[in-house]
Amino acid sequence: MALVNPHGKDKVLKPLLLEGAALEKELKKAKTLNQVRISSREVGDLIMMGIGGFTPLKGFMGEADWKGVCAEFKMADGTFWPIPITCSTTEGQAESIKDGEEVALVSEETGDIMATMKVTEKYKIDKEYECKQVYTTTDTEHPGVAMVMNQEDVNLAGPVKVLSEGSFPTEFKEIYLRPAETRKMFEEKGWNTVAAFQTRNPMHRSHEYLAKIAIEICDATFIHMLLGKLKPGDIPSDVRQEAIDTLTEHHFVKDTVAVGGYPLDMRYAGPREALLHALFRQNYGCSHLLVGRDHAGVGDYYGPFDAHHIFDEIPKGSLETLPLKIDWTFYCTKCDGMASMRTCPHGKEDRMMLSGTKLRKMLSEGDEVPDHFSRPEVLTILRKYYEGLTEKVEIKEHKFSKGA
Repeated sequence: MALVNPHGKDKVLKPLLLEGAALEKELKKAKTLNQVRISSREVGDLIMMGIGGFTPLKGFMGEADWKGVCAEFKMADGTFWPIPITCSTTEGQAESIKDGEEVALVSEETGDIMATMKVTEKYKIDKEYECKQVYTTTDTEHPGVAMVMNQEDVNLAGPVKVLSEGSFPTEFKEIYLRPAETRKMFEEKGWNTVAAFQTRNPMHRSHEYLAKIAIEICDATFIHMLLGKLKPGDIPSDVRQEAIDTLTEHHFVKDTVAVGGYPLDMRYAGPREALLHALFRQNYGCSHLLVGRDHAGVGDYYGPFDAHHIFDEIPKGSLETLPLKIDWTFYCTKCDGMASMRTCPHGKEDRMMLSGTKLRKMLSEGDEVPDHFSRPEVLTILRKYYEGLTEKVEIKEHKFSKGA
């Protein structure tokens, strides 16, 4: 038995990151080109193309791809894709760029040249339509909607040559892994079936329970941590890494779990983002994606299990990586352990519902965390982080408590 194939018709990883002499030559040329400044989200997407995480994309999407992805989850050539991957610029700059011209893509935050792109298309989009299709709302309080509505007015499309991975390889050298590296690691460990656990939070007992359910079914769980930008109130990646490493060291059987990180910003696109998470985990070599309550959600924009349902709505065969759908999980005092709606017969008065939002809120306000909510070793790390904050972070609880 072998690992799942990379996404796309060719079933091979297609990293776009240049190396060696080719990189030096392209960097030298890039310094002479017209510069287009790109956002943090666009930088993350570009790096994922560079390392093969967004295989089989060759660059930023054109208008036909954008329309197909928004309306039917597929690009113009029929390749399944759930969220548009686009690059925008001002109308003035777009007018100054000729068709077929090469431009340098430069991070607006660091000034680093990230890539070159041959501009094959320039087009405007209906931003509200994209938001309604991808996020199910046009409310700019939604952080993903705000990203789309605040992007520039014209999209540039075309193939890219990626020149940099930014600071990720040095800043996160212990956990930043490329798809070719995770595939090699899984094969060396003899893992054929690996469940990806998506997280932007430190792991509480419910997360731990989900990861262990996957280990019962698969050879291992790959805890795959987002390293890009989050929303205010979320816990930074270095603290998450320390907490997760401590948890896996003390509470998991050796060689049943691995930890890694990837360079995207959160979009908070709920069900559509769950599909994207499965797609690029397929490129990383994962056979399954754990999908719990309100996967990649924010606020009350999605139902708690909308991300479960969407996998049943896409055409069969769209993805090789399959969802492991897990019901609402909690600690039950009568069961005397972790349980789910499918396994616990007791009432809500016996259940302690666990969520990252609740945990962050309790810690930020200095409240006592109830027993069985999180492991003591993890709480020690998180308390130290919150005690060191100079400003109190407001964390809102919503109708649906947030999952991973």
